[in-house]
Amino acid sequence: MLRTICVVTGSRSEYGLLLPLLKRIVADPDLCLQIIVTGMHLSNEFGLTYLEIERDGFFINEKVETVLSSDTPTGILKSMGLGLIGFADALNRLKPDIMVVLGDRYEIMVAVQAAMILSIPTAHIHGGEITEGAIDDSIRHAITKMSHLHFVSTSDYRNRVIQLGELPERVFNTGAIGIDNIIELKLLDQKEFEESIGFKLGEQNFLVTYHPVTLSDSNSDMLIKGLLSALDSFPEATIIFTKPNSDTDGRIISQMIDEYVQRNTKRAVAYTSLGQLRYLSAIRHVDVVIGNSSSGIIEVPLFHKPTVNIGPRQTGRIKGASIIDSGESSEAIAEAVAKALSGTYCEGDSQLQPSLYGNGNTAVQIMDILKHVTLEGIVYKKFYDLKRTDREEE
Repeated sequence: MLRTICVVTGSRSEYGLLLPLLKRIVADPDLCLQIIVTGMHLSNEFGLTYLEIERDGFFINEKVETVLSSDTPTGILKSMGLGLIGFADALNRLKPDIMVVLGDRYEIMVAVQAAMILSIPTAHIHGGEITEGAIDDSIRHAITKMSHLHFVSTSDYRNRVIQLGELPERVFNTGAIGIDNIIELKLLDQKEFEESIGFKLGEQNFLVTYHPVTLSDSNSDMLIKGLLSALDSFPEATIIFTKPNSDTDGRIISQMIDEYVQRNTKRAVAYTSLGQLRYLSAIRHVDVVIGNSSSGIIEVPLFHKPTVNIGPRQTGRIKGASIIDSGESSEAIAEAVAKALSGTYCEGDSQLQPSLYGNGNTAVQIMDILKHVTLEGIVYKKFYDLKRTDREEE
């Protein structure tokens, strides 16, 4: 009997991470893939990226609208309400055996809420991580408590999910799924990459991805001004911006990036989304990655490139030696970028070995577990009490 796996995706970057898993599920004769697209995929402002999924040959079973025109906290709450209604209908129609989600965004949380009420088991990828500067941190842990299988990227994150009360036998350290793409994709050489984005690289190149710091007391326009001012300290550098997500104040950041590019047309370019192939190819060809995205911490070290990690958004995440933490002022960012370019941020290449988040093969591990795990009674969750367990072992 076919086992039906429903994968939910809300953004192009998240879809890129899930792509190796989607390909393997489709190719397995014992599995049936369902796809629900939501969030930024369905927004014209963010590029209608569900079309990319269809171009890759996947069938989209359901589209759940969530993104409203407002990115204020109230607007996002209304988006979540809209999404919850949509997921209730979509999941009730599809009735999958397991639903798979990745990450920590609000549209993913409402999908998991709907699945929980409908008694559909959820498998969560990238739980147990900490990002203290963003509301995503609380969302991620909430998703963990509503999920039934957990695929984490490090042993420390596995321990944290267990600390949240999840049964150890349901928490699997499979590594970061984004590493699969780095190993498997044939990345573009510099000429191919330049042709794909219509932009020529220079002698010194930056890749910049900056998202809203949703728990910060500072205004997003002041924070992005600090970053853009710091970039002015490197007038010879060419800059590739990827636009922020649909969180609170995302539009303010996007607008200010566009204005910066208009003032610096010869050395700067911005994209709503590069997609996985072009994004990873960009990392390959730039000198430093700048911003506050998790990719700078998880994927970039595999390219032996430095990351300037700005502000508190990723506070608590496990970081390798190639990550340079920076304050949010223009001066602090410029100093960190100069340090990254100097090569003095790390002693010896041996410390740059990308071992913190695994070495690939994550999608194969996840699919094997999804395929063979016993589903009978899986929605009944027993709280794993660490203190009681310790007492029992004494």
